[in-house]
Amino acid sequence: MRSLLPPPGPARLLAVITMVMTLGQGLWMALSAIYAVTVLHLTTGQLGISVSVAAAIVLLCSIPLGHLADRAGPRTVQMWSFLVLTVLTCALLFATDFWPYLVVVSLQGIAYRSGRSARKAMLAGLIPSANRVTVLAQIRAASNASVSVGACLAGLVLAVGSRVAYQGAVGFIALTFLITGLLTMKEPAVPPVPASAGPALGVLRDVPFLSFAALDGLLTTHAILLDVVLPLWVLRHTGAPRWMSAVILLVNTILVVTVQTWAARGADDPRSAARVSLQGAGCVAGACLVFALSDGAALLPACLLLVVGAVGHALGEVRQAAGSWGIAFELAPDHAQGQYQATHAMGADIGKMIAPAVFTWLVLDHGALGWVVLAGAFALLGAAMPAVVSRGLRTRAAAGEGEGEGAGSTAGEVTPAG
Repeated sequence: MRSLLPPPGPARLLAVITMVMTLGQGLWMALSAIYAVTVLHLTTGQLGISVSVAAAIVLLCSIPLGHLADRAGPRTVQMWSFLVLTVLTCALLFATDFWPYLVVVSLQGIAYRSGRSARKAMLAGLIPSANRVTVLAQIRAASNASVSVGACLAGLVLAVGSRVAYQGAVGFIALTFLITGLLTMKEPAVPPVPASAGPALGVLRDVPFLSFAALDGLLTTHAILLDVVLPLWVLRHTGAPRWMSAVILLVNTILVVTVQTWAARGADDPRSAARVSLQGAGCVAGACLVFALSDGAALLPACLLLVVGAVGHALGEVRQAAGSWGIAFELAPDHAQGQYQATHAMGADIGKMIAPAVFTWLVLDHGALGWVVLAGAFALLGAAMPAVVSRGLRTRAAAGEGEGEGAGSTAGEVTPAG
């Protein structure tokens, strides 16, 4: 695990903090639904409502939470977000029915999103622009390994299956969030941005960035293929055994951990990052075509095709992620990284809300044709990325020229960059 971490310095500490946090998050992702149904005795309908309501609330709060990180300082916001998340996670031990659970998970979502937005702003403030994508790739590789450890711990909890085991896991998750908050105090401070540095929610006026966030959010829906679509595809449309779903997940995890840093090469400036994103979309599109060939295939051909498709999907995932980071950081002004990174995350959230129903309808009801349609959609989305980024760069350049003229005509005027 040590070799996955960046060299000593702010980036190393950011990676360690993220790994501690994702250890708890990986455990919670694997247990949350089962905990709600088994320990709290919620119905599946109540669980679904809770997840949907919490997601909607987080979506509405994302940009204000990012703005808070800019104005209050990202280290302060990250620290308090995870300390509050610790208390909220412990509160789950005392939830007894639907309404307390709904309130707690909604507040958890707000606190977690606040911490995530602040963490991106921390990285933007502590890491030089030329190194951000590489550092994020190293952090993502390490955090994926950490999530896998959390998932393995969840397997042990599920094997025991007792109420005490579930509650002990929730307590452990709370401890990881507490350690995350406390470790944040050791990070260098990124100064808060004064209100005079720009409009409160300026990202809402930045049409090119909003276009990028929407486009990138649609591209990142490829994760739904792995989590939702492929397990059902393996069962219903191929001759492969059901455990091939686990093999696909294992292939993805191994490749993300081992090649994410390599895949981040060439994504250090926005135009190059747009091409990297296009390449990632192309790999995902190719994987969809390979999955289409597995429709009705017998055991051995189906297994081979699924593994080849999983490799292509994983390579597309890591390449697209690297391009996404390079664009998101470079198109965002330094004085508003928090709100811009939160808006970028919103694009992915919206995509995840739309994609499961659409993808399952396409693939499970229409077979190979559905995969071909998805391949074409991902290819078109990737092809649009360079044009969207070029427009964003032109808009930023024009805004920079306007600010420069204004600064020259008014003595002592402070520009947003100042």
